[in-house]
Amino acid sequence: MFCDAGSVITCFEFEKGANVKPQLEEKEGKKFDVFTAVEFKTQVVAGTNYFIKVHVGNDEFMHLRVFRSLPHENKPLSLHSYQSSKTKHDELAFF
Repeated sequence: MFCDAGSVITCFEFEKGANVKPQLEEKEGKKFDVFTAVEFKTQVVAGTNYFIKVHVGNDEFMHLRVFRSLPHENKPLSLHSYQSSKTKHDELAFF
């Protein structure tokens, strides 16, 4: 599924309000001028895992695993893990 306004997790929520970018920047030790979700998959667990392909500038992409807890827990999205050195054509898979 490609990221669009009708998605369960909207592009706006991910890119602007989810606080995922600062979490990744802290783990990577660098800032990203570009941070655009281009594709995602979901996995329902005790909450939801989002596997998101993110364009981070030039020809660089990263795959993120972001966790959303159940609604009654009222917690923000959290970056669980990520894979760097990805390309636009790398398949987005569960990890």
